[in-house]
Amino acid sequence: MADELALLIADVYETAGALRRWGQRVASAEGRTQAQWQLLGVLSGPPLTVPAAARRLGLSRQAVQRTANELVDDGLAHVIANPDHRTAGLLQLTDHGHDALSRMAARAAEDHRELLVDIPLTDVTHARALLRELVTRLRAADPSAGAADPTRR
Repeated sequence: MADELALLIADVYETAGALRRWGQRVASAEGRTQAQWQLLGVLSGPPLTVPAAARRLGLSRQAVQRTANELVDDGLAHVIANPDHRTAGLLQLTDHGHDALSRMAARAAEDHRELLVDIPLTDVTHARALLRELVTRLRAADPSAGAADPTRR
């Protein structure tokens, strides 16, 4: 069983790399980067601080700050007051940011349909459930991951 898990982990890493390359192509078609697309997606919900967005993405605060600055400079996001912290503002998408995210999502949806044309939906559902269970167990086993909600501000 451990050998199969090791192979699954290797497959996940390979898949992640392939998805990053694919995502960069989709984002580039809209004049964006993969990192910007990921952060736009994270910011599509409730406003977040940069550290909270970094935790959600599993990236360093510094890397996310650079990308956040790009989004703000390009008018895709803006910083609003944080009622819980005077100096750590909350990032929120602008209408332009929502539009950019929607265009990238539409491009991605077309590719998703082609990619999954002959893969049964139940297979995708089972694979996702397994990956979510592994993430839950990994977070529980890693004290540095924190048991708290990764969306916390």
